[in-house]
Amino acid sequence: MTHNKIFLIAVLASVFSLTASAQVKFSAKITNKPTDTIYVKSRGFSQMIIAYKKGNFNSTFNVTDGMFKLEVDEQYADLYLTNTSDIQVALDYKDFDNTIKFKGKGANENTFLAAETLKQADQTAFEPMMKAENLEALNAEVAKYKESIFAAMPQGLDAGFVAKYKADVENGMKGLVQYLAAGLELKKLNGTVSPSFKYENHKGGFTSLEDLKGKYVYIDVWATWCGPCRQEIPFLQKTEEAYHGKNIEFVSISVDVMKDKEKWNKFVTDKNLGGIQLLADKDWKSDFVQGYKINGIPRFILISPEGKIVNADAPRPSSPELVTLLDSLVK
Repeated sequence: MTHNKIFLIAVLASVFSLTASAQVKFSAKITNKPTDTIYVKSRGFSQMIIAYKKGNFNSTFNVTDGMFKLEVDEQYADLYLTNTSDIQVALDYKDFDNTIKFKGKGANENTFLAAETLKQADQTAFEPMMKAENLEALNAEVAKYKESIFAAMPQGLDAGFVAKYKADVENGMKGLVQYLAAGLELKKLNGTVSPSFKYENHKGGFTSLEDLKGKYVYIDVWATWCGPCRQEIPFLQKTEEAYHGKNIEFVSISVDVMKDKEKWNKFVTDKNLGGIQLLADKDWKSDFVQGYKINGIPRFILISPEGKIVNADAPRPSSPELVTLLDSLVK
């Protein structure tokens, strides 16, 4: 074998060895951890890591460079990983977002993600977008928001991370603009005559919007299978109690399909739901639901005693804004 051939084989063997051994090296030390299993996940990928001793985790695995989630029971953190990452994570489960720290190769990128998570928990940064009165103003506020985020990125971050992070922000903002633009369209309904309804009442018979004329009507469009809807129920019950005897009716309209009518009946009874409990006649295709352009629940609506729309996308029961709104109207 010639010297050149030996050299070529050695180079190829070295490259193959480096490629084969290139893996994420991941370790975590988690205090106050309820269980002994954590996961690193992304779309189409899931790596389970079992503690080798209480609160200590260690693993190596292959990934495609990109964004991941570190899932620790009901908590999670964003991660950026490549096959050259060598990450050590430390956190206290009971104060997850505030205590998570990173060391090792890739720490800078993940420290930045952790800091952004804390910033986004403070919704004040989104307020100018939420308060935009038209689409032009909304787009201008979104552009300012993106510019501020990108300007805050530290120098020296991995180029692949920067590209993926910016792409994620762009996609996230597109979704937010679509959502807020839909809200702007809903605002055009305010002040107009409300679509009507006449739906089956859990207590028997049927109830229509006309039956409630002369009172404010706060409507909750929901379903028994909807998690966010169910989370609002305790707040709605407290609101009903606070305004009991005042000039307002609380109506819940379920979009459960008719074949699940007994499930709806049982849920209302078992949970002792108050107010006026109605079942829409054609679930999502019901005229009232279509009239309000509802494609996601829960949706809350406030109607005036005259039957006009006060707010086609009213504050949720869990929002302090609802109390402010109702106190200004209901006597």
